[in-house]
Amino acid sequence: MHSLATAAPVPTALAQVDREKIYQWINELSSPETRENALLELSKKRESVPDLAPMLWHSFGTIAALLQEIVNIYPSINPPTLTAHQSNRVCNALALLQCVASHPETRSAFLAAHIPLFLYPFLHTVSKTRPFEYLRLTSLGVIGALVKTDEQEVINFLLTTEIIPLCLRIMESGSELSKTVATFILQKILLDDTGLAYICQTYERFSHVAMILGKMVLQLSKEPSARLLKHVVRCYLRLSDNPRAREALRQCLPDQLKDTTFAQVLKDDTTTKRWLAQLVKNLQEGQSQQQTAVEEGRKRRIARGAKEKRKLAGFPRPTVDSIAELTDTGLLPCPR
Repeated sequence: MHSLATAAPVPTALAQVDREKIYQWINELSSPETRENALLELSKKRESVPDLAPMLWHSFGTIAALLQEIVNIYPSINPPTLTAHQSNRVCNALALLQCVASHPETRSAFLAAHIPLFLYPFLHTVSKTRPFEYLRLTSLGVIGALVKTDEQEVINFLLTTEIIPLCLRIMESGSELSKTVATFILQKILLDDTGLAYICQTYERFSHVAMILGKMVLQLSKEPSARLLKHVVRCYLRLSDNPRAREALRQCLPDQLKDTTFAQVLKDDTTTKRWLAQLVKNLQEGQSQQQTAVEEGRKRRIARGAKEKRKLAGFPRPTVDSIAELTDTGLLPCPR
């Protein structure tokens, strides 16, 4: 066995993996002649090698080789000439970057190097061919691996980029699987307090999100998908936690989420049914609180108006004693 392999105990999960081959394939990534096969083999082994991400990140030239694979595809996306072979090859490189993005030892460095930005040109593509759909889906998988960790630094980084409008466009026009991953990314951003505040900060941001979610609900009523609907409902529920968004949702929440349109789709999904019930309850409670506040405000305005009238007339506020005195002197008739 290689000396590097014997320097530390080999994890049980690696018992069936020849670490010598892993080292060899990582070295072969640096050579254009051997890179394609190395990409394929390493992408197959990424689930069975827990420390593959640090090995990739800290080995000389490896990340540069993976980025080179990505950049080499740029000329094929505009005009859209990407072939299935090109798509498969770059997606193997993306799979290894996803491995790096999801590992706790390499995630921060991955973000600090702004590597996700190299994937955004792929998310901008609109071609419906399978090579492009596979490319977008795999690129979304890298971002999904980042947000799945629920790390604050991930959300902070993503909010400085164009990931939200990119996800919204895919949510509107992508395949069902791409829509699901894109909606999951938006959901994770919303579940973070900073992300929710960012989206609800301006009317334009909120209205764009609400418009796309509304279109998705309408489409889901025609072509149901329980998995996608689950993420859409969760996004709506989280938006209802923001007072301004909650007020707007009372006007723009799709009717399909208020009636029995999705009853059959959700009959076995107790979690989504609970979220949907909570969403409706949040909007109803907020409306009741708003009506109470409006009524209390109206009463205060009436009281202030009456007080101002008395001040203008120059009369002191009458008391029970003064009324009795006026009655005794005959200035007011005695009550009968």
